[in-house]
Amino acid sequence: MPGAREIGLVGAALALTGGVACAVCYLRKTREPEKTEKEELNEDGSRGEHVHEATKTDTALKAPVITEPRTAGTQVLVLGLDGAGKTSLLHCFATGSLEQDVCPTQGFNAISINKEELQIEFLEIGGTEKLRDYWQMYLCKARVLVFVVDSSDPERFPLAKRLLHQLLSADPCLPLVLLANKQDVPGARGITDLYEALDLGNVGDGHRLSVIGTQVKKGKSEANTGVQDARDLIIEMMSDD
Repeated sequence: MPGAREIGLVGAALALTGGVACAVCYLRKTREPEKTEKEELNEDGSRGEHVHEATKTDTALKAPVITEPRTAGTQVLVLGLDGAGKTSLLHCFATGSLEQDVCPTQGFNAISINKEELQIEFLEIGGTEKLRDYWQMYLCKARVLVFVVDSSDPERFPLAKRLLHQLLSADPCLPLVLLANKQDVPGARGITDLYEALDLGNVGDGHRLSVIGTQVKKGKSEANTGVQDARDLIIEMMSDD
């Protein structure tokens, strides 16, 4: 790594919990969060309690209409190649488990989650070649980028790397949470291998970077530890003033 790009390692953890590795590393310079407009209350006039609650799910083949860009990003933008497991992870973020099969996103998938006084909007965009054209269009609305990679498919790592670096170059200060998904699949690469394969050491000084290993299994009553860690981290990042 170039000497001019010194990276302060605030925390690094590598643990094996239920067959899943999890680590979080932060780059020294973080994007300063900006003020956002006050979100509306739920339809019943209440705020979310201490548990996550999905309040809205919407899947569409057409791109949502972009009006004037907000002065501060208010969304969690969820991207990654097709088949990486983005939709299943979002389902676990919203409900805490995956109790049924989910279809791959063919367009856009929007979910809103309430946590205490905070309302968090997740926008997933499909990862097929045609839908990737929309990715950079929505960066201006993002406060956090979640990029999901199928860690069991190393042949697609170079493509994931190229697309990810294009996104980070377009917004040099956007915080990144990279999820090394499908850690339960035989042959899946660990987060250290994925960190190197995606050249995350050269993403730029301005990014706050976290890498977490995840896995999602249908029928589990509780989300995998890595999924819970990712959800909690995203909420923390969105809660920062």
